[in-house]
Amino acid sequence: MAIIKLSATERRRASAFFTCLVLAVLAWIFTVLSNTYSYTVKEALNFKNTPQKRAFHSLQSDTVNATINGSGWQMLFSKMHNEVNSISIDLRSLEYKSYVVLSSQLSQVNSKKEIDQQITSFNPDTLYFDFSNRKVKRVPIELVTSVMYKHQFSQSGNITLNPAYVIVNGPANVIDNILTWKSDTLKLDSISETINTRLTLQPVKEGNVSVFPKNVEVTLPVDEYTEKTLEIPVKLINNHDYDDVKIFPQKVKVTFTTSLSRYAQTDEDFFEATVDLDLWRKHGYKVLPVVIFKSPAYSKIVKIEPQNIDFIIKK
Repeated sequence: MAIIKLSATERRRASAFFTCLVLAVLAWIFTVLSNTYSYTVKEALNFKNTPQKRAFHSLQSDTVNATINGSGWQMLFSKMHNEVNSISIDLRSLEYKSYVVLSSQLSQVNSKKEIDQQITSFNPDTLYFDFSNRKVKRVPIELVTSVMYKHQFSQSGNITLNPAYVIVNGPANVIDNILTWKSDTLKLDSISETINTRLTLQPVKEGNVSVFPKNVEVTLPVDEYTEKTLEIPVKLINNHDYDDVKIFPQKVKVTFTTSLSRYAQTDEDFFEATVDLDLWRKHGYKVLPVVIFKSPAYSKIVKIEPQNIDFIIKK
């Protein structure tokens, strides 16, 4: 393999040549990118001043191609980042016609953009809309929760929402399918006291649907819980033939959790324990399992003693 040996003078000349070549290329790139070009970017459409008396549905995509006059640098960066910016389109004219010409709103759109990023045209330039009957409906708010409680603490009552309903407004075929409106997720961790907070509702996904209000006040009652034991009378059910049935024992001990604020007032009237005679008649049970048919809200049954009841049927 031949090796070319250059003298010191030749090496200096070669170095100078390549340095000039690199500088020339950089200067050419800088000059080219400093020129003005027309290039296309995607713009997402945000609708404002939507018609209040006419429901509408867009017949095209919610993005358009916008032609922008900008420098080569801006064109290069837009291609590199590939971001989709948004523009606001006024739909006030839909009160009396079924289309919107985007180029007629160029001045309003460009007034919110940088001077060196002005839009010159849109593709498509005209947006067409389909219209249907508009409907207003009142639907309940569906609270979405992710709540973790501190040890021995739990929810002690119904969650209160204010307001409990929202008003949705839009095309009848869309509104008819909306049965509830979800909130954002209420995320709480290791809570040990009642929570009062304001929560945002999930945003509208369709541009032709509106919801009011946008947020809700949430009250989540929380209390410390402890165990309590009561003796509860056992009730015999499904004695269809009115047999003379004796059950043993006639009361069971029920251990349950209850909030401290309700500890004193919670008595046997809050419970109903039953045994089903049909289990003997239809399935041949020798003992009847105890079922707690009624118990206080937000209480949990820990244990029942005994869990099964003996019985005697007198003929």
